[in-house]
Amino acid sequence: MNPTKMTLAALAAALSFALTAAADTTLPPASTKTGVTYATDLKPIFDANCAKCHGGDKPKAHLHMDTLEGILKGTKHGPIVTVGDSANSVIVKAVAHTAADKDDWMPPAPNKAGAKTLTADEVGLVRAWIDQGAK
Repeated sequence: MNPTKMTLAALAAALSFALTAAADTTLPPASTKTGVTYATDLKPIFDANCAKCHGGDKPKAHLHMDTLEGILKGTKHGPIVTVGDSANSVIVKAVAHTAADKDDWMPPAPNKAGAKTLTADEVGLVRAWIDQGAK
Protein backbone atom coordinates (compact mmCIF):
# COMPACT_ATOMS: atom_id res chain seq x y z
CA MET A 1 0.00 0.00 0.00
CA ASN A 2 1.37 3.40 -0.86
CA PRO A 3 1.95 5.95 1.96
CA THR A 4 -0.95 8.21 0.92
CA LYS A 5 -3.46 5.37 0.95
CA MET A 6 -2.05 4.16 4.28
CA THR A 7 -2.40 7.63 5.80
CA LEU A 8 -5.96 7.98 4.51
CA ALA A 9 -6.85 4.53 5.82
CA ALA A 10 -5.42 5.37 9.25
CA LEU A 11 -7.28 8.69 9.29
CA ALA A 12 -10.54 6.98 8.31
CA ALA A 13 -10.11 4.38 11.06
CA ALA A 14 -9.38 7.04 13.68
CA LEU A 15 -12.37 9.12 12.58
CA SER A 16 -14.65 6.08 12.67
CA PHE A 17 -13.45 5.25 16.20
CA ALA A 18 -13.94 8.85 17.37
CA LEU A 19 -17.45 9.04 15.96
CA THR A 20 -18.41 5.73 17.54
CA ALA A 21 -17.05 6.82 20.93
CA ALA A 22 -18.77 10.21 20.73
CA ALA A 23 -22.11 8.65 19.81
CA ASP A 24 -22.07 6.06 22.60
CA THR A 25 -25.08 6.87 24.74
CA THR A 26 -25.68 3.32 25.91
CA LEU A 27 -26.72 3.12 29.54
CA PRO A 28 -25.40 0.33 31.70
CA PRO A 29 -28.17 -2.21 32.35
CA ALA A 30 -30.18 -2.06 35.53
CA SER A 31 -28.89 -4.30 38.30
CA THR A 32 -30.70 -7.60 38.77
CA LYS A 33 -30.63 -7.08 42.54
CA THR A 34 -34.12 -6.95 44.02
CA GLY A 35 -35.27 -4.83 46.94
CA VAL A 36 -32.90 -1.96 46.18
CA THR A 37 -33.44 0.96 48.57
CA TYR A 38 -32.00 4.42 48.95
CA ALA A 39 -31.00 3.85 52.59
CA THR A 40 -29.25 0.52 52.07
CA ASP A 41 -27.86 0.62 48.55
CA LEU A 42 -27.67 4.19 47.26
CA LYS A 43 -26.97 6.46 50.22
CA PRO A 44 -23.40 5.16 50.58
CA ILE A 45 -22.74 5.78 46.88
CA PHE A 46 -24.33 9.23 46.92
CA ASP A 47 -22.62 10.21 50.18
CA ALA A 48 -19.23 9.33 48.69
CA ASN A 49 -19.73 10.93 45.28
CA CYS A 50 -22.58 13.44 45.32
CA ALA A 51 -23.45 14.82 48.76
CA LYS A 52 -20.30 16.94 49.15
CA CYS A 53 -21.72 19.29 46.50
CA HIS A 54 -25.40 18.35 46.68
CA GLY A 55 -25.93 18.48 50.43
CA GLY A 56 -25.70 20.79 53.38
CA ASP A 57 -27.02 24.34 53.61
CA LYS A 58 -26.24 25.42 50.03
CA PRO A 59 -26.51 22.41 47.72
CA LYS A 60 -25.62 23.00 44.09
CA ALA A 61 -28.69 23.36 41.85
CA HIS A 62 -30.76 23.24 45.07
CA LEU A 63 -30.46 19.44 44.89
CA HIS A 64 -30.15 17.51 48.13
CA MET A 65 -28.69 14.07 47.43
CA ASP A 66 -28.11 13.44 51.12
CA THR A 67 -31.78 12.52 51.66
CA LEU A 68 -34.34 10.44 49.81
CA GLU A 69 -36.78 13.34 49.97
CA GLY A 70 -34.23 15.68 48.40
CA ILE A 71 -33.55 13.38 45.47
CA LEU A 72 -37.25 12.82 44.82
CA LYS A 73 -37.88 16.58 45.00
CA GLY A 74 -35.19 17.25 42.38
CA THR A 75 -33.49 20.48 41.42
CA LYS A 76 -34.58 24.05 40.93
CA HIS A 77 -35.26 22.95 37.34
CA GLY A 78 -37.51 20.01 38.23
CA PRO A 79 -37.46 16.29 39.05
CA ILE A 80 -34.39 14.17 38.35
CA VAL A 81 -36.09 10.81 38.93
CA THR A 82 -38.87 9.38 36.78
CA VAL A 83 -40.09 6.64 39.12
CA GLY A 84 -40.37 3.34 37.26
CA ASP A 85 -38.45 4.62 34.23
CA SER A 86 -34.72 4.78 34.89
CA ALA A 87 -33.77 5.09 31.21
CA ASN A 88 -35.54 8.45 31.06
CA SER A 89 -34.46 9.74 34.46
CA VAL A 90 -32.20 12.79 34.44
CA ILE A 91 -30.10 11.40 37.29
CA VAL A 92 -29.28 8.21 35.37
CA LYS A 93 -28.17 10.09 32.27
CA ALA A 94 -26.08 12.40 34.45
CA VAL A 95 -24.28 9.70 36.45
CA ALA A 96 -23.87 7.40 33.42
CA HIS A 97 -22.31 10.31 31.51
CA THR A 98 -24.75 9.92 28.63
CA ALA A 99 -26.50 13.28 29.01
CA ALA A 100 -26.36 15.23 25.75
CA ASP A 101 -24.63 18.19 27.42
CA LYS A 102 -21.35 17.20 29.09
CA ASP A 103 -21.93 20.01 31.61
CA ASP A 104 -24.73 17.81 32.98
CA TRP A 105 -22.43 14.84 33.64
CA MET A 106 -22.15 14.12 37.35
CA PRO A 107 -19.91 14.16 39.07
CA PRO A 108 -17.96 16.41 36.76
CA ALA A 109 -14.34 15.57 36.14
CA PRO A 110 -12.21 16.97 37.53
CA ASN A 111 -13.91 18.29 40.64
CA LYS A 112 -12.74 19.89 43.88
CA ALA A 113 -14.68 17.42 46.04
CA GLY A 114 -12.68 14.44 44.79
CA ALA A 115 -15.87 12.68 43.70
CA LYS A 116 -15.39 9.78 41.34
CA THR A 117 -17.44 8.77 38.32
CA LEU A 118 -19.89 6.04 39.23
CA THR A 119 -19.05 2.56 37.98
CA ALA A 120 -21.37 0.68 35.63
CA ASP A 121 -22.47 -1.47 38.59
CA GLU A 122 -23.31 1.63 40.65
CA VAL A 123 -25.28 3.14 37.75
CA GLY A 124 -27.03 -0.23 37.46
CA LEU A 125 -28.07 0.00 41.12
CA VAL A 126 -29.42 3.52 40.58
CA ARG A 127 -31.41 2.20 37.61
CA ALA A 128 -32.76 -0.76 39.58
CA TRP A 129 -33.74 1.52 42.46
CA ILE A 130 -35.71 3.81 40.14
CA ASP A 131 -37.30 0.93 38.21
CA GLN A 132 -38.32 -0.70 41.50
CA GLY A 133 -40.15 2.40 42.72
CA ALA A 134 -37.38 4.64 44.16
CA LYS A 135 -37.96 3.75 47.81
